[in-house]
Amino acid sequence: MLASSSVLAAGRRHSVGRRWDGTVLAAGNTAAAECHVERWEDVVAVAVGNVHTATNTSRSHTVGLRSDGTVLATGWNCDGQCDVTGWRGVTAVAAGWRHTLGLLASGRVLAAGRSSEGQCDVQSWREMVVLSCGDWHSVGVRSDGSALAAGNNRRRQCAVEGWRDLVAISAGYLHTVGLRADGRAVATGDRATGACEVDEWEDVVALGAGSYHTVGVTASGRVLAAGDNSFGQCEVGDWHDIVAVAAGSTHTLGLHANGTVVTAGNNADRQCEVDDWSGVQLP
Repeated sequence: MLASSSVLAAGRRHSVGRRWDGTVLAAGNTAAAECHVERWEDVVAVAVGNVHTATNTSRSHTVGLRSDGTVLATGWNCDGQCDVTGWRGVTAVAAGWRHTLGLLASGRVLAAGRSSEGQCDVQSWREMVVLSCGDWHSVGVRSDGSALAAGNNRRRQCAVEGWRDLVAISAGYLHTVGLRADGRAVATGDRATGACEVDEWEDVVALGAGSYHTVGVTASGRVLAAGDNSFGQCEVGDWHDIVAVAAGSTHTLGLHANGTVVTAGNNADRQCEVDDWSGVQLP
């Protein structure tokens, strides 16, 4: 999932951050080499493939966008989700479970990886400005503020056709959340976990969808959370001075204005061990 920030990304068992100098930090499980980013340079944005907790694999992948428009990838590549080395002219990236999207300057979209549920059926998309990937679906915002979606829609996670005036969007496992220009959030999809209970949120400037939870940042630097809290991933009420967030499967990352990162939630694979991170900075 692409979370609300291009400099922070959270998956099921690992976390990634892009530093001010274009290098990349990673923490957590690296069984499939998803944390092997130590040699990456000149990176302007990162994304990781999330995996919801019911999936019987811990493997994931990590994607990095370089300033020259090329794309790097490492990790699990069973469906070709890391086959992005030939991409050129990319301005943004998003990663889901077994698939990767790239946004071109023209507003068209590239896709690699699994498309069994239709999540890579984005060839017809035009005038896109924002992309996000869930496990089995992909979503995006067009230049006119409308939204598009492709992939599995069994819980109406792709029911975004009526959304307007969007500036951001984020796809979770079975839900999708969008941010309107007026600072209000909208949501669609599975409501069983409470992850879609964002109707009362106001003054939001960034948001992110995890597997079963949603987080948002207000203009004052406060963090909001809704949804499953089984691992404490929604215990962010005391965070302050936050400028960006990322929501993983069962953990949450927050970026302070000073470049340090705070975490909440599941740390079984050391994905929350980011205390020594510094210099993580928005572009």
